Amino acid sequence: MGDTHGYSSDPALQGLEGMAYRKVRAAHTGSLEREELQASALDLEWDMEKELQDPGLGLDRFQLECVEHRTVGNSNRADPDPDLEPIQPSVSVSPHGRFERLQEDPNYISHFTRAPPKGQRRSSCSLVKYLLAGVGLFILGLLIGHYAHSTDKPTPEPPTDTDLLEELLRDITAEKIQALHRPFISISDDNEEARAKHLYQQWTDLGLTDVQLSNYSVLLSLPGPSSSRIVDRASHECFLPSGAQCDPRNHNNNPTADQHFSYAAYSATGSLEAVVVDVQYGGLEDMRRARTTMNVTNQIALLKLGQAPLHYKISFLAEMGFGGVLLYMDPCDGPRDQSLWHKAFGVTLNPGGDPSTPGYPSIVGSYREEWPNLTSLLVQPISASLAKRLLNIQSVGMGSPCTPLAMPAASERRKIQLTIGTHSIYKTVNNVCGYLRGKTNPENQLRKCVWRKMEPPDRYVLVGSRHDSWHKGTAADWRGGSAMMTQIITSVTKQARRGWEPDRTTVFCSWGGSALGNIGSFEWGEENRVVLQSRAVAYVSLHSPVRGTETLRSTASPSLLQLTSDIQKRQLLSCIRGGSCPGPNVSSLQIPGDVSFFANHLAVPTMEFAFEQTKAEEKSSFLSEALFSAESPETLDPLFKFHETIAKMTAEVILRLVNDPVLPFYPLDIALDVQDKLKDDPLRTPRLLAAAASLRESSAFLQSETMRPANDPKERDPSHVRMLNDVLRDLEKSFMVPQPPPGVYRNLLYSLNGKVPQFSILKYPLDPLKHNAVNKSLSLIINAINSAEKLIRCGLDLFENSPDDAN
Repeated sequence: MGDTHGYSSDPALQGLEGMAYRKVRAAHTGSLEREELQASALDLEWDMEKELQDPGLGLDRFQLECVEHRTVGNSNRADPDPDLEPIQPSVSVSPHGRFERLQEDPNYISHFTRAPPKGQRRSSCSLVKYLLAGVGLFILGLLIGHYAHSTDKPTPEPPTDTDLLEELLRDITAEKIQALHRPFISISDDNEEARAKHLYQQWTDLGLTDVQLSNYSVLLSLPGPSSSRIVDRASHECFLPSGAQCDPRNHNNNPTADQHFSYAAYSATGSLEAVVVDVQYGGLEDMRRARTTMNVTNQIALLKLGQAPLHYKISFLAEMGFGGVLLYMDPCDGPRDQSLWHKAFGVTLNPGGDPSTPGYPSIVGSYREEWPNLTSLLVQPISASLAKRLLNIQSVGMGSPCTPLAMPAASERRKIQLTIGTHSIYKTVNNVCGYLRGKTNPENQLRKCVWRKMEPPDRYVLVGSRHDSWHKGTAADWRGGSAMMTQIITSVTKQARRGWEPDRTTVFCSWGGSALGNIGSFEWGEENRVVLQSRAVAYVSLHSPVRGTETLRSTASPSLLQLTSDIQKRQLLSCIRGGSCPGPNVSSLQIPGDVSFFANHLAVPTMEFAFEQTKAEEKSSFLSEALFSAESPETLDPLFKFHETIAKMTAEVILRLVNDPVLPFYPLDIALDVQDKLKDDPLRTPRLLAAAASLRESSAFLQSETMRPANDPKERDPSHVRMLNDVLRDLEKSFMVPQPPPGVYRNLLYSLNGKVPQFSILKYPLDPLKHNAVNKSLSLIINAINSAEKLIRCGLDLFENSPDDAN
């Protein structure tokens, strides 16, 4: 009210301001006499005529000053009247200045009935003429614009999701992936840190924001100076794990790289002399059969890979009292490749992360546990040819049907000496993560100090590949995935530069330490666990996308089965026209790789596309735990067409996950998967079946009555969509169990067998030798089903709907 910037020293303006004040006072209080107002009006008119007649002060200048000094302050009064305050804003905020605002007041004009002075009439007429001309031109412009708009072609709208997808897929070609793959060949022999820095620079140049290079000091289990050996005590023959003979007196037999890295990471070390016991796949019946024939304490089990997780079987053998294990792959389970007979391989006994910091990240200052070995057993992988020798098998049939390896009934068991000399050392593993930010970015909101009510917190779609290998001889197995990841980043950042902005943030990550137990992804996940629990909505894997050319295998959690199946069907249609079509194979199998932490510890929906040589059937579902020397992408896929297929399918999944307003998760698929797992299980109970049926009913209602309107732009409510996405994101968390059996996911929705769906903890209970083990597993399953249904009903309550209301 007392703003000095609104006061003018000009006499004419002082008279005007005085008049304005008296007029407002008169209108507000009614205490002034009409005569006083008329006298004031005469004074104001005289001042106006004087102002207009002065050549240095025209009406335009007068109005300009009023615009600049719009505050009607009465700074010359020591005691301003408080009654003026309610009226003041209507005068001071006028865009036309104080005088024109007062002229617009009808009560003010009614006080002045005398004709205006001559100069004022001329000025007013000019202003009216200009005003009418301007209005006429404006109307004419509107008519012309309307006519032009109605006759010209409509302005093209922004690209739709379909157009964006077509452009994205068109930009991903085999030639581009092959060109990106070539630089990786030159750095394959470099250390893991050099590869990570190369990707860091490459992703930064492509335009990803906030590319981060993180490192962790972790405990690694590596081969010792000499290779492991098996000595036959009867013949005194010495064998390397591959079956090649060695000198038992010379500990340095100059093994090849493949022979040197044929070991079990985090195995116990030392030497053991014992009898070899054939336990086949290490199942419960195999163990009982072995125990009936001899005392297995401190003996050496000869164990096949497959049918069950390796960690589960190793734990079971340790509980049975064995002292050592020789692992091999039965040729009948793997591809018909004669070279596998003489190939040893590597395995890791690490379930995930740095063993010295279980459950928390290996950052500076973290407490380190003294835990170099993860088992009390001496574990050593061997070739099939050496296993055949130790089983006393004279000949084996490789025809059709293939004859599995097994010790003859009347055969005498061999006694051997097993020596393992691995060592543990702390080394650094590196991760690279880059962000393609979505529309909703909490960091930007915090900088603006504004949280909009309708804007949800940012959500992350994670995409992961790796840049490490078992050893230099297996470096080829990471290059294809890294090339595909880089091509996808190239394509999506190209669309972002053209104006596309995804709804959710995409986090591209390349992991280190994957071969020894997914160490890089576990450590990063443990460090960012709280953020990921609230923001991560999906994980898309490029861990090992092309390891064969016979079968296209699609693995997804039940939430993403529908989306994965739809994309694979479209790909099969396109390849039918092209002439080469691998068969479809969509399932919710538990698979090894960096997907483990996100599916197993966060219950984030996951998916992965991959080409492989053999179908993942019951006996071979865990053969990928064996780490062989990988063929290079140039050998497996010289034209990089399989790489192009996987990259396009993965890019489409990413686009759907970051762009769809409602997450493409389907709760009914989860309910159907639960019923499918219980359908033929002899351990099912009526209570369990009733809970599964109730979950299906609630899921169907949520999907039809809540997800359908949310997917319709005409009916979509942003607040409902946000709440619905939270329910869909958290649904798989209901199926997490606190302590699963070794090697089995905490997320019960993943199966161990792609041929016969079944809850893993029913087939492989936590304590297989205890009678109540199955009952405990059944309780965990029914609790998970009930928790999921409660979450769905909670979601229905949020929308003020329920199945009863619909009925």
